[in-house]
Amino acid sequence: METKQAMQESKEYIGMWMTADGYIRHNLLPGNRYDEARGKRESAYQGSYKVTGNHIDYKDDTGFTADGEFRDGILYHAGMVLYKQK
Repeated sequence: METKQAMQESKEYIGMWMTADGYIRHNLLPGNRYDEARGKRESAYQGSYKVTGNHIDYKDDTGFTADGEFRDGILYHAGMVLYKQK
């Protein structure tokens, strides 16, 4: 049940999020995995994420953790502002 609930909470956030300049790109994938690109470096960071309400927790595959918040269709994460791509 917990996995199904986590997927339901994540559903509206799945997709590509990027900074206004396109340098940072977070691809929130189904199955609560993400792939982050930075500039020309594709897959710079990969790991898992969990959405609870409008809060997101990240844990990359090296064990580093971070979090963020979705507000009014914008993702605020580690001092960055990311916008969902249509």
